[in-house]
Amino acid sequence: MSKAFTKETDAEDDDLPDGPALPAGGKNYMTQAGHDRLRAELLHLLDEERPRVVEIVHWAASNGDRSENGDYLYGKKRLREIDRRIRFLTRRLDIAVVVDPSLHHGADQVFFGATVTYAREDGAENTVTILGIDEADSAQGQVSWVAPVAQALLKARVGDEVRLRTPAGWDTLEVLDVRYPAPAR
Repeated sequence: MSKAFTKETDAEDDDLPDGPALPAGGKNYMTQAGHDRLRAELLHLLDEERPRVVEIVHWAASNGDRSENGDYLYGKKRLREIDRRIRFLTRRLDIAVVVDPSLHHGADQVFFGATVTYAREDGAENTVTILGIDEADSAQGQVSWVAPVAQALLKARVGDEVRLRTPAGWDTLEVLDVRYPAPAR
């Protein structure tokens, strides 16, 4: 059947997540920097990206037959993607709880926003920063506060040993150092 005779809908796109899921009943903790990045992305989509794509779709629609018009079909698909991302960002920002990790500067206990150095049983040392679900980047040594390693480390102090369940079994981690960003002056 030709695409021209099918109803265009973005219903199948609505159930696709645009990011990691929040824990049930959990809050969307994030740093001010993470909040600012999400807000900047939302504003970029609303003020620049979406209007540009709407203009392209309008132009392509004015060219006549839409059933085989690649610019029109791609533009409509891209609009659905942009709208889905806008809805996702809006929901995440609406429930965001901005946390200032510098409030714990100088503390030796692990809370949200801490950069933690820990040693595994085999002697390997790792350093991770515990951030929000939407801002954590594992390539940068950042983990989400809901990640198993973060859950094991939260509320531990320097010198404490915590147990982490891994696919290979239980691992013991020793907290070596806890750092927080310095307060802004």
